[in-house]
Amino acid sequence: MTVTDDELPPASGGFLARAAFVTAALSVAGALLGLVRDQALARLFGAGSDTDAFLVAWTVPEFAATLLIEDGLAFALIPAFSMALARRAQGAPGDPVRALVAGTLPRLAFAFTAVGALAAALAPQLVAVLAPGLPDPALAVDCTRLTATCVLSFGLAGYCSAALRAHRRFTAPAAIYVAYNIGIVTGMVALGGAWGVRAAAAGVAAGGCLMVLVQLPSLLGQLRKRTVAGEAPGEEARPLDTALLATVLLFALCRQSQVLVERFLASNLPAGAISHLNYAQKVAQMPMILSVMVCTVTFPVVARALAEGDTETARARVERDLSLAACIVLLGTAVVVACAPQIIEILFQRGAFGPRDTAATAGVMRVYALGLLGQTLTGVLARSYFSAGRARWYPVGAMATGIVVTSWAGALSVGAWGVYGIAAANAAGITVTALVLLAGTASEPQPAEAPRRRTAHQHSPRSVPIRTRGVLLELSRPVRAALVAGLAGALVAARCPGTLTALTAGGLTVTVVFVVLGRALGAQGVVDALHSVRSATRRLSHGRS
Repeated sequence: MTVTDDELPPASGGFLARAAFVTAALSVAGALLGLVRDQALARLFGAGSDTDAFLVAWTVPEFAATLLIEDGLAFALIPAFSMALARRAQGAPGDPVRALVAGTLPRLAFAFTAVGALAAALAPQLVAVLAPGLPDPALAVDCTRLTATCVLSFGLAGYCSAALRAHRRFTAPAAIYVAYNIGIVTGMVALGGAWGVRAAAAGVAAGGCLMVLVQLPSLLGQLRKRTVAGEAPGEEARPLDTALLATVLLFALCRQSQVLVERFLASNLPAGAISHLNYAQKVAQMPMILSVMVCTVTFPVVARALAEGDTETARARVERDLSLAACIVLLGTAVVVACAPQIIEILFQRGAFGPRDTAATAGVMRVYALGLLGQTLTGVLARSYFSAGRARWYPVGAMATGIVVTSWAGALSVGAWGVYGIAAANAAGITVTALVLLAGTASEPQPAEAPRRRTAHQHSPRSVPIRTRGVLLELSRPVRAALVAGLAGALVAARCPGTLTALTAGGLTVTVVFVVLGRALGAQGVVDALHSVRSATRRLSHGRS
């Protein structure tokens, strides 16, 4: 039997850089459409009880996105598909990839359908728990029943995304939030006059379906690429490891529960506290979202390396991801800290959102920014734990530890410092999580003659083993650069007239100081980024000539 596996492009630096750029560009486009969505929601339905009812119903797709698309399901499926692709490349009989699909997709689709139907049936009880004080719970119940369809559509979208990324196809998965927000905006505009805010919930349901449809042609094309000479008996359908699925979903659930902790603590503060936290968090997390794009692209590469027993390649890739992602998020953190008032004023200060709201939100955002490095490290390190495709309870424990720290620190500080105490507790909790995860990745000592590769039957570490001392030393370099750059940018922004001028000058100052200091200190992420920019510039110049 002859098998061709040339559908997988090589995981070269140039390919990964292009994939990361496409993923980041489409993610930014999706985020911008999300802003258009929020503006359309405000313009069409205002900020009254109807909008509150829809936002309560939106809790379902918020949790579904984290559990089924962004973290949970991907942590289980990408390693599984990577292992199947490795076995296919090694000439396993039949098609391990199709066997995996046959063994997992029907079961998962049934589970998604059942949970979605249960959420729709229990919508009155869900609304009562999430928002017992709503003046019109019936409207929220109607919206929740519409958004409950996202359990199935988001689950299928997450399945397609994981399969395509394992095949090193990143464009369609990165476009899902573009399709999602187009569906919501279209639903609101087309049906808003007749259905009111229910049109937004219908748009969520339609957007979830579009997330699947935008990926389906690419996935079907990948599944058809298997070529076989001399048919061999096929493999039995292989279901997912239940323990693995439980651990990744619990980890994602713990991570998402941070939002619930914050809203619970802020519910007893003066009006506007939850809004300030919400706006500050959404803006502050943008650098973290961009930084995690790096490991979104490289996660399938790490999983494939472990599937082939190449722990050294996996270790080098994770360490490089940590340095590059840290540099990206620390540069963004410095900009956020330096220019927070200008950013919030430009984005939100209009209408009922006045200067006092801008000042309060900017202050909270600066505190939130202290936890962005921890958020990024958690995102990168969690993937290293689950990349081998085995159940790992350690990251669940680390995330639970962080939640406990967030809850206790928030409860102790909210009385004295209000929303600032909640934001600081969030930063402390996620930083503790990152440190616990990092401690668990310490390399196991190996004899000098230890082989580079392990077989699939040999004992594997609980995560990709990395050199923690070297990683901490490497991370200290961009941290120092970010401290100086943030201070310099804040001084420049404070002395510039005009909000846009101050933001531009402050942002440029932060960028220049960070890059120069990072290069001088030898920060590997800065060096790699500059090398990529020079290579891209060189290719463009050659193309023009």
